[in-house]
Amino acid sequence: MSTEPLSSGPWLSIVGIGEDGRAGLSPAATAALNAARVVYGGTRHLALADPLDAETRPWPSPIQDAYPEILARRGRPTCILATGDPFHYGIGAEIARLVPPAEIRAFPLPSAFSLACARLGWPLAECGLVTLHGRALARIVPYIQPGAQLLVLSWDGSTPAALAALLTERGFGASTVTVLEAMGGPRERVRTARADSFQIDAIDPLNTMAITVVGQGRALPLAPGLDDTLFENDGQLTKAEIRALTLSALRPHPGLHLWDIGAGAGSIAIEWMLRHPSLRATAIEAQPGRAERIRRNAQALGVPDLAVVTGAAPAALAGLPAPDAIFIGGGVSEPGVLAAALAALRPGGRCVANVVTLQGEATLLAAFAEHGGGLRRVSLDRASPVGGLHGWRPAMPVTQWAWTKP
Repeated sequence: MSTEPLSSGPWLSIVGIGEDGRAGLSPAATAALNAARVVYGGTRHLALADPLDAETRPWPSPIQDAYPEILARRGRPTCILATGDPFHYGIGAEIARLVPPAEIRAFPLPSAFSLACARLGWPLAECGLVTLHGRALARIVPYIQPGAQLLVLSWDGSTPAALAALLTERGFGASTVTVLEAMGGPRERVRTARADSFQIDAIDPLNTMAITVVGQGRALPLAPGLDDTLFENDGQLTKAEIRALTLSALRPHPGLHLWDIGAGAGSIAIEWMLRHPSLRATAIEAQPGRAERIRRNAQALGVPDLAVVTGAAPAALAGLPAPDAIFIGGGVSEPGVLAAALAALRPGGRCVANVVTLQGEATLLAAFAEHGGGLRRVSLDRASPVGGLHGWRPAMPVTQWAWTKP
């Protein structure tokens, strides 16, 4: 039986600590740290907080293994150390999902982004904020826009060179890359180089990058309906104009999860995820070659977290996380596909299906008769060469059914 006193108020302190260690803590943060009986943190955090009278527990790997242990200490003085602002790409928000905010006292310091802006005189509210810590480098692709100012948390000392190479490969080699190392402590250092001649070496693993994007390279447009040529495909591709209409019909909102059934090149799922960083998607594709192509497209277009399932619906849908939205671009007339999709859709969720065949259209007409929703047919003509002149060449009309589940 523990002899530690139980707290009648907040028992868990989350203390942001900088490279200046205890010297940078407020009196209230220092008092909370000193009052704790157990202190959790990374090895670097615990060293910065020395001397500590409390028991110290370095984070395990994976860090989530420590959460049950922390929750078991409910009511007993406990402290978690984090870098800077624990609620800006830090552990604070994750812990707050497990512990009621009324039981937490938080003592944030300036985030790495705030410190970088203070060093460079940049307007924080106008910068793109990205973390590559524990994340794929490709996640930054949507943020690479001409004239953008980006603040980027690195994975380690190799990230700046890798990002400089990516900028150069995409035609933005004239961009400036400033590497800010160990800000706020005795090892702080700030160095700048052009992306296409980046030769900064011996970079501290604790670094943040500030990038001014210069050039007119391959930037992804911010509007839906990306050019078809951006997607590697074998012809199974929802074309740009229809894709823009389809995304509008799907009505993406932050935090939603999409199933893209019969995904082909994955264009709908990819553009869905590009609309907001919190959007998630699962692409379901029966052909293994196409599934691999979807993964390559997702990597190239900056959404490497797209989940890809190789298998045919409806069997491949079993066990997947329930969707908030569904797009069916292929296989809607296959037995059981539409019924399984609608059954899995969360209440209030949105289903959109596109077809070009008579059999597919018959399926959608039956769904419209049974469930309601909206039907529309979209016809598109494109100018094409006719001898030495040009004329209109019609594409196959697309029938679209859109429905919101009660």
